[in-house]
Amino acid sequence: MRTTLLLLGIALAVSGSAFAGQPAIEGNYIESRSCDVYTAACNANSEIGLVGEEATMAWQVTRGSHQGVDVTGLSVVAVIRTDSTLTDTSLNAYKGRGLVIVDEKANAAQRDALVSFAKAQSGTLLSDVIKVQSAPIAMNTGGTDAHGAASLKAGELVNIQTRSLHESDKHCGNDRAYYPPLTRVDGATPAYTQRDMFSGEGLGMTWDEADRRSAYVARFEK
Repeated sequence: MRTTLLLLGIALAVSGSAFAGQPAIEGNYIESRSCDVYTAACNANSEIGLVGEEATMAWQVTRGSHQGVDVTGLSVVAVIRTDSTLTDTSLNAYKGRGLVIVDEKANAAQRDALVSFAKAQSGTLLSDVIKVQSAPIAMNTGGTDAHGAASLKAGELVNIQTRSLHESDKHCGNDRAYYPPLTRVDGATPAYTQRDMFSGEGLGMTWDEADRRSAYVARFEK
């Protein structure tokens, strides 16, 4: 009897350790901004105060839950606008407002969980959620071999297309990932934005831009 209880205790401890080491939620991430993030100091300084106040952040959950709600296979997008050029959120707590787009496949509980997750990941960038909308979301980051090639479409509201950076995309010899991603992610790869479109309401503006070194493709886990 004692041997059986001992073995059961060991098994529970091992399984508990394995469970504890697994992230509660994980998946893919795309970010696109209205200024170059892969750039050099001279170019970055020329954009400060002129562009870069807007960004789109998208999370595709491949496994996991938030606040006890399973959101595996669902996506959420936050389109944000602030009052100054977004540079490094670890140095500046930008207060922003934004539109949250939730995967139309989500039920009511999942919808609330996804909005809460987007707010938690965005921090003060989503201080003011102006509107929450549902839409079909298609997101593809291409896996680890894509090197920045990705796509995101949220209904008719958001359309982002990126490709990997080429040597010819460098403007000078000091180009690098100058600004970090706006949220905590893993293995962030800077990418070239071929299209960044937003046509929703609530932010006081829409945009349809192209040809910027303004995106990141990454993984996240929490």
